[in-house]
Formats: sequence, C-alpha cells, structure tokens
Amino acid sequence: MATTGRQRTFSHIVGFDDCPFPRGHRGDVAIVGTVFSRLRLEGVLSGKVRRDGVNSTRELIRLAGSSRFAAHLQLVMLQGVALAGFNVVDVPQLHAELGLPVLVVARRAPRREAMRRALLKRIPGGAHKWARVERLGEMEPLEGVYVQRVGLSVEEAAATLRATTPHGSVPEPLRVAHLIAGGVTTGESSGRV
Repeated sequence: MATTGRQRTFSHIVGFDDCPFPRGHRGDVAIVGTVFSRLRLEGVLSGKVRRDGVNSTRELIRLAGSSRFAAHLQLVMLQGVALAGFNVVDVPQLHAELGLPVLVVARRAPRREAMRRALLKRIPGGAHKWARVERLGEMEPLEGVYVQRVGLSVEEAAATLRATTPHGSVPEPLRVAHLIAGGVTTGESSGRV
C-alpha cells in the first residue's frame, strides 16, 4: 500500500524476528525486537507469542508501543508476515494502532500456495489468517529482497532498505534481531538471515 507526498526517511526503526523452536514445540515462542538509530543498535525488546496462535499483532503493539523507545520509533520491520510458525501478524492493524509504517521483508519469495494449503488444512483459524495474508497482497521484489508494505511508498521502502543494509541483503534491524534470537535460544547464532 503506497502513500503520497514527499518521500520520508526513517532513522529510528524496530525490527522483529522470532526465536528458533523445535518442530514439535507447542506453547509460547520468544520474539526479539532490535531498535536502531540509523545503523546503531540502541536497544533490544523481547516478548512471547503463541506457536501458530493469534496474539502476534497484540504483542508487537505492546512491545513497540510501550517501550521507552516508542516516542522515537518511525518504522516497524518484520522478518516475514508470521511469527512462531503461523501466528500471522495483522499488518494493517499494526500500522493503524502504532501509527507507524510497517515493512515486511523476506530473503526469498514466499511459497504462497504452500502457505495457503498449510493454513487452511492444518492450522486452527487458518482461513482468517490466510485472509490477513491475502489482504497484504503479493510480496514485491525490491533491493534484492521481497517486501510487503503498509504506510510507506515503494520509493521510501527502497530508500530504507538501502540505508539499513550495509552488508548482505537483510536490513540491520532484522539481521541483528535474528542473530540475537538464535543466540539466546540455542547458545549461538547460526544460519543466514
């Protein structure tokens, strides 16, 4: 979803990713948010969401909205549209309640049909969750990654990706959230973000 008017720049960003969890895990999964001022890490947020649950939007609003960084935040980044398996974020609601643009980033194009099948056949409330994914539309390729966006233009999204990605293809707020999430859960970070 685009905006009109003068192009904005976003220097204070919070990026969220979930912590790794075993395949058979049920219950809560930790999530990590990293707060950046340009390319400098300013703080870390943490919370929990239910595996395949429905509380991700509410928890992200709580973490970002009630943190000591809230007054300075200008943008929310998400590593994908779902946390903890299929706990799908209502991105338009997140945008509306926080009053901040939201940029969803993925390294690869999602397999939408596989996601749809999994949600509709295996996940309680899957039809409602799939409707959230559909409402966001297809991910668009941009600056070497795939994005969905609410509250910012494609030009603003591209400029934000360029400004926050000094190495590789993933913006620093998401890259660092991923590293911290892996490190605190398994004892060390691993894999590509």
